[in-house]
This record gives sequence, structure tokens and C-alpha cells, in this order.
Amino acid sequence: MAVSKNPETLAPDQEPSKESDLRRRPASSPSSTAASPAVPDSSSRTSSSITGSWTTALDGDSGAGAVRIGDPKDRIGEANDIGEKKKACSGEVPVGFVDRPSAPVHVRVVESPLSSDTIFQQSHAGLLNLCVVVLIAVNSRLIIENLMKYGLLIGSGFFFSSRLLRDWPLLICSLTLPVFPLGSYMVEKLAYKKFISEPVVVSLHVILIIATIMYPVFVILRCDSPILSGINLMLFVSSICLKLVSYAHANYDLRSSSNSIDKGIHKSQGVSFKSLVYFIMAPTLCYQPSYPRTTCIRKGWVICQLVKLVIFTGVMGFIIEQYIDPIIKNSQHPLKGNVLNAMERVLKLSIPTLYVWLCVFYCTFHLWLNILAELLCFGDREFYKDWWNAKTIEEYWRMWNMPVHKWMLRHVYLPCIRNGIPKGVAMVISFFISAIFHELCIGIPCHIFKFWAFIGIMFQVPLVILTKYLQNKFKSAMVGNMIFWFFFSIYGQPMCVLLYYHDVMNRKVGTE
Repeated sequence: MAVSKNPETLAPDQEPSKESDLRRRPASSPSSTAASPAVPDSSSRTSSSITGSWTTALDGDSGAGAVRIGDPKDRIGEANDIGEKKKACSGEVPVGFVDRPSAPVHVRVVESPLSSDTIFQQSHAGLLNLCVVVLIAVNSRLIIENLMKYGLLIGSGFFFSSRLLRDWPLLICSLTLPVFPLGSYMVEKLAYKKFISEPVVVSLHVILIIATIMYPVFVILRCDSPILSGINLMLFVSSICLKLVSYAHANYDLRSSSNSIDKGIHKSQGVSFKSLVYFIMAPTLCYQPSYPRTTCIRKGWVICQLVKLVIFTGVMGFIIEQYIDPIIKNSQHPLKGNVLNAMERVLKLSIPTLYVWLCVFYCTFHLWLNILAELLCFGDREFYKDWWNAKTIEEYWRMWNMPVHKWMLRHVYLPCIRNGIPKGVAMVISFFISAIFHELCIGIPCHIFKFWAFIGIMFQVPLVILTKYLQNKFKSAMVGNMIFWFFFSIYGQPMCVLLYYHDVMNRKVGTE
């Protein structure tokens, strides 16, 4: 019996083509009736023999004509109504038979949708929607429960406090920081005109970079300023410091290059004060004489992003005041109290800290940096990649903070590789520099020198090795991704919050 490969169905009143007419057997053919085999025993019947037997046996059925449908092994079993059954049945089947009670419906081997062989071939959009609905319902219940238990704890003091007006030393420090980029510009100007030698240039840049860091550290340690203000100042100082390193390193490379094209670029552009000012304000840490630029500023878009920034800042304040603050106040030091109690506090703190961390990421890397880029017409806005899909810890650090990653790759990792340092050692050096800046940004404002942030960043090195090993062993992206989420969201961040909070409280008690 010939089976057509064309899945289209001919209507009963449609004029069949010559080809299909040749393929169709006469309904009253005695040879077909005589050749039709007896219905075999059910234990030995296959899907193809079932379809063939029913088709042959029914060739003598009266009807308006036969229709040709697609391959039964591809389409049968997917039919749930009469129309689909007509598409599922194959061969030369009379139109009036496919919807009869005796028509076969089980003709092939099919796995269940949630079986191990087909689970990843199915669409799980409905289950994802269910997870979102459950997440909204659970968090809504927790918000209502928290408000019933504690009331509304957030106040205007979270956004603006009268104590901020007394933090004038930090404000003066922030306003005087542009002196150091100006000093770097003067050094490069003198080097460009060959008034000072190269060793002197390097020494002056090192002194300026160290002074850029030590000046705000001295101010913060001398003044008992709020922790949040100190952290913001240190983050700003760290970005200025990294920019100055890139400015000095890039200009040194342009001066020392032996390539004539590079010399021509450096000679034609020289050292421009305008380019330095734009670099200091731009959302990048890597200096270059020019950047890709957009043509205009979308004012409506900027206003929309500013509104989002205000909203998500309010969400962060609500979570911190309503959830994180009561939890840590009712906790003990995680390294000194009961182990089970510490685990319970860490797990209870993990969800709100995760939400705050996601809000900080969204406000900083998506909203604020894009607002700054739009105002400056900065074209390259790849401030992050899809770090949430990271299969290893190494992938996460390469994707979640692209400005720092590009700076580290350009000014630390690749220079180490060019000087013959192995890749593993270069990676450790990169994490070591990152750990120093993390400790400066957290430990200095807290007036604590126990190096929790430094240890946490250096602990990423064995995690990089572990997740890479598991990725190669199991050949699955899920294993490394789950380990990443566990160490960052469930364990790492809540533990750091508890450690620093209790150390700060102990320091205040000791001072009083």
C-alpha cells in the first residue's frame, strides 16, 4: 500500500490529482479484498500492521473517497479530536471511518512528558508561570505577616538623616578628589613633552594612586561617619583609583610602543584634558582616547530610568528595615553561638539579602550606568552579561561586572600572561587585587580589620577549581549553576552580613 508523504488532506468533493488517483486502489477491487490478511492476534500486532490491516479491511467500505494523510508514526497518537484523528490516520483510509468507535488510537510507543527521556524536550512555560505565581503568593503572605508583627518600620531617616549634614569631612573629601586626576594629567603632559624621564613618570603615578586611596581612608577613620556614607565614598574612590591606573598604563603603552601606527595615533592626539574629563565621568574603567558615541540623548527614557531607580531604592529600604534589620538584631555571632541557631539565622536571612543584592545589581549596573551612559552619549553599554546562567564561579566573575572584568583583564591578567606568569597564578593575582579593594570598601567604613571580605573573595579561588571540576565531571550546566547560587545567595552573603554586624556592634559596645 502506497502512503503519501504529503500531509495535506483532500476534501471529499475535491478533484483528486492524477497521481493520487493512481495511488488509490479501487474500493471494489476483489483482489484487494482477497489479499487482505486475517486480523492477527493482539500479542503479535505492531503499529504498522494495525494501520495496514484496518485500512485494507475497510477498502470495501462505502464512502466519498479515500484521503491521504501523513506518516502514522509521526502523527498518530497526537490526535485528540476528529480533525486531528483524520491527520493521524494514514494511508488510504475512507473519510467516514476515522471517527468510528473501532478506529485504532494506540499504534506507537510514546514516553510520558515528564519521563527522563523527554523531560528536556518539553516546554515548561506553564510550570515557570506557576513558580512565579507561588513566589508572589508566598512573599505577599510574608509581607503581611511582617507588617502585622512589627508594623511599618521604615522611616524617612533611611533616605535622609540630619546626621548626614554633619558628615562634611566626607563631602569635602569627595569634592577634592578630582585633584588627583588633574595631577595625573600634568604628569602625562610633562612626559609627552619629554620634560621628565620614564622612571620619574612611573614613580609620580604610583604616588598619586596611593594618595588617592589613603586620603579618604584617613578621613573615614578619623571621623565616626555612618557606614553607608563611608561605603559609598570608598566605592567612588576605588573607581577613581582604577581609572588612574588605566590612564597611566594606557599612556605608558602608547609612549613605549615601537609600532609606527601606534606612534602616529599618540602623536596626533597627544594628551587631551577633555578626553581625561570624559573618561573620569564615563561608565568605564578602561582609558582610551575616544569611545563609541550615540547621536542624541533620550530625555524621556532618562526620566523613566530615574523613576525606576527611586522605586527600587525604596524597595531596598523596605526590605532592609522590615526584614534584615529585625533578623540580625535577634541573632547571635555565627562563629560563637549555637550552630543550629546560626544556620537558622543564615537561612532566614538568605532570601531578603538575595532580594537586596538583586536590587543593588539592577539599580547600579542597569539603571545608573545606563543613565550615565545616556547623558554622556556613551555607546558601549555592555555593563553585564547573563551571569545568572553562569555554570562556574569563574564564569560569574567574568560576566556580572563587565567594567571591572575588562579592567582586570587589560591591566592585570594579560600583562601577567605576557610576562610569562602561568594562567593559574595570574588568576590568583587578579582575585588578590579584587580582595584588597573589597576589604577597603567594607572594612574601612565599618572600622573593622578582621578581613572577612578579603577572605571571602580569596575563597573564590578554590570554588573556581571545584565548579570547573564538577562541570567537566557531570557535563551539566545545572550543577555549577546551583553551586554558584548556593554559595552566593544562601550561604555567602548572609554570613558576611552577620559577621560584620556583630563585629560592628561589639566595637561600639567596647568603645562605649
